[in-house]
Amino acid sequence: MTAPVLLRDFETFAANGGGSGPSWLLPLRRQAIDRFAALGFPTPKNEDWHFTSVVPIAEGSFRAVPDAPARSVRLGRADVEAFTFGRPDWIRLVFVNGRFDASLSGGATPPTGVTVTDLATAWHEQPDVLERYVGTVADFQRTAFTALNTAFMHDGAAIQIAPNVELETPVHLVFVSTPEAAGTASHVRTLVVAGHQSKATVIESYVSLGGAKGYFTNAVTEAVLGDGATLTHVKLQTESEQAFHVGTLQAHQGRDSHLVSFSYAAGGELARTNVYTRLAGEGCGATLHGLYLLDGQQHVDQQTRIEHASPNTFSREVYKGVLDGSSHGVFNGQVYVRPEAQKTDGKQENNNLLLSAQARVDTKPQLEIFADDVKCTHGATVGRLDELALFYMKSRGIGAEQARKLLTYAFAAGVIEAVGVPEVRAELEALTLRRFTGALAGS
Repeated sequence: MTAPVLLRDFETFAANGGGSGPSWLLPLRRQAIDRFAALGFPTPKNEDWHFTSVVPIAEGSFRAVPDAPARSVRLGRADVEAFTFGRPDWIRLVFVNGRFDASLSGGATPPTGVTVTDLATAWHEQPDVLERYVGTVADFQRTAFTALNTAFMHDGAAIQIAPNVELETPVHLVFVSTPEAAGTASHVRTLVVAGHQSKATVIESYVSLGGAKGYFTNAVTEAVLGDGATLTHVKLQTESEQAFHVGTLQAHQGRDSHLVSFSYAAGGELARTNVYTRLAGEGCGATLHGLYLLDGQQHVDQQTRIEHASPNTFSREVYKGVLDGSSHGVFNGQVYVRPEAQKTDGKQENNNLLLSAQARVDTKPQLEIFADDVKCTHGATVGRLDELALFYMKSRGIGAEQARKLLTYAFAAGVIEAVGVPEVRAELEALTLRRFTGALAGS
């Protein structure tokens, strides 16, 4: 299932904005669009997409344009600061409808040893670094949406942390969509290179303003973790419930490195987040947490894949979902242990709470183990609110509806505690509280 309009759009893009940049970039783009043409959009026949149909995206005719659409909605710093967690001093890059906006960006100046650049600039200023890494981690050979992103990538961020540098303040990437984005696709790309023994936090926020709807965000982040590096990645997806979103984080980890990932998904009519990492060095590990909150007709898909490719590696994974209305949630978590990955220690858990009879979830934890000496467990639950707990709270004078909301909040808040950035954790707690308790948030 391939949209011919995308292939035509690519030729237009290549002849205009996509033709600029270092000499190696256009051949990479062409390789990617050819691969997308061969793969086509995934269908439910693909195992990884068994519970998710992308027909609304494939038939949506979202145009990938080289220039950002003109804006009638004027954005000011006050609009952006609503998404900065009260910390406008963080290093911040803002993108509006897929294009970097220098006037809304700012915050702290990156310290010595840290480079944070918008990708459109980095193509010209850092071509050697980008050539070394772009397209080497994010797999466009097997993944159609990554191939599409690689073909059309123009803007995004390039982040480099030198060896032995600890970045004290997060890098915050804010991707804003306005009504002018309707009918378009935004293929933003982020590269994070963390040198050995470095430490950094990158936050990606995907938001909508001004009633934005009818657009498609296709985001890819590829991360390279050197030996002993620690990268904390937080993704917050709160886009319009009349928009479409596919986002992928794909990482390659060196010896003794640690990837800490948190994914929050509450927006989108059809949304999917992929978190893939390869534990390539001995002693490295990955800690993945996620929370998805759905209502109405929303369909949200969370996919993870942790590949243990070296001995003495570990992974910890906890995802939770709360579903109401007629929403549909999907969780597919794969842990793959190669024969050489002896002494692997992996734990995976997915818990889901259904608040209505019409809501449903498909959960599929997977363990594929080809080593002998491992400790791996997984589990999944799907259920409704604990009737005994509801009875207890009502017996203490709490109304039935308030008791329901409070128990739902408590279920969701449990995984938010894993967020290591206090300001983000507090904001997510407030968002969750408002969503499930309404008036109680102000009491």
